[in-house]
Amino acid sequence: MRGTDEASGSLFSYVDLEARVPARHPLRKIRQVVNEALVSLDAEFEALYTDFGRPSTAPERLIRASLIQILFSVRSERQLMEQMQYNLLFRWFVGLGIDDPVWVPTVFTKNRDRLLTTEMSRKVMAAILAHREVAPLLSDDHFSVDGTLVKAWASMKSFQPRAVGTPPGDDPGGPSGPDSPVEEPAQPTEAETDPMPRPDRQSRNAEVDFRGEKRSNATHVSATDPDARLYKKSAGTGAMLCFIGHALMENRSGLIVQGDLTQADGHAERRAALDMVHRHSPGSTRRLTLGADKGFDAAEFVTDLRQACVTPHVAHKSRYSAIDGRTTRHDGYAKSQRNRKRIEEAFGWAKTVGGMAQTVYRGIERVRSRFILTMAANNLARLPRLLAA
Repeated sequence: MRGTDEASGSLFSYVDLEARVPARHPLRKIRQVVNEALVSLDAEFEALYTDFGRPSTAPERLIRASLIQILFSVRSERQLMEQMQYNLLFRWFVGLGIDDPVWVPTVFTKNRDRLLTTEMSRKVMAAILAHREVAPLLSDDHFSVDGTLVKAWASMKSFQPRAVGTPPGDDPGGPSGPDSPVEEPAQPTEAETDPMPRPDRQSRNAEVDFRGEKRSNATHVSATDPDARLYKKSAGTGAMLCFIGHALMENRSGLIVQGDLTQADGHAERRAALDMVHRHSPGSTRRLTLGADKGFDAAEFVTDLRQACVTPHVAHKSRYSAIDGRTTRHDGYAKSQRNRKRIEEAFGWAKTVGGMAQTVYRGIERVRSRFILTMAANNLARLPRLLAA
């Protein structure tokens, strides 16, 4: 007998959200690790809020919502709030009940930006790595480092000269100054046809010809994001307004243990590498190894690593290399060179899934905190398979 295609609304639902998520869904393990990591940060959250006034949005929910946005490539907070209205999986992961109201996008953004600073993003990453199931996966001795370009949310047309030259009265398209003479309106004359009206203001996306114009970070700055810098990482590629994201990876499981983001310049990667090594193992007297590509083969950087009790397993240049046979003759050097390339997998995931190919945030502080949280989300995405192995 054929069934009828009739939809009848149900007033009540007796199925819990927990029962709607499959038992073997990978988000179950991710949510368990995240919840236990956030419990360890309870004292940190308590210090951020006062003990009086109206209750704010729970910081645990803000962090879980930001993580689910990265894991499922939701491009904006407005779309995230929209999907949370009907996506039961998102509600379950964040901690909202089926009848709980979803935040207004602007309220969510304001609360999240107040909470997720660079320091808090680093604490969230450290709490996840210190989890009782995650810590045994990490290596304490062997690491790799690299950097990648993160395109800024600014166009090349916003890259304008630093010297803002002319007063308002000299701008042909702007309003007249207070001392400029006021012209009497011309008397209308009879014409056979009325002229086509021309807009006074220029088009918002006007054509710009950069041919023959020399631009550099010393003479120009972006009006949209002043922290972005014009930079290209390799020969034969075009320069763009960007930042450089950095990551320190342990070589056993390929998890990111430190992240950072700086302005783009030729020395940023080496400076960030030293900072991340010292931040991860402050004052360590245990001999560590650090794998890196040829961009890190500089005498000053290699010397700084050796003084920090770190063996530089850096790919050596064919000429004027700071790495000699004392390092390259060991088997560990070859292993580090093989393992260091795995860091590109984290960068690839962050750009294709995590949305870091071009950031939608402005200001180096906001972009840095988002980049570090994306590296933490990359670790979470790999945990279900690593823990099941």
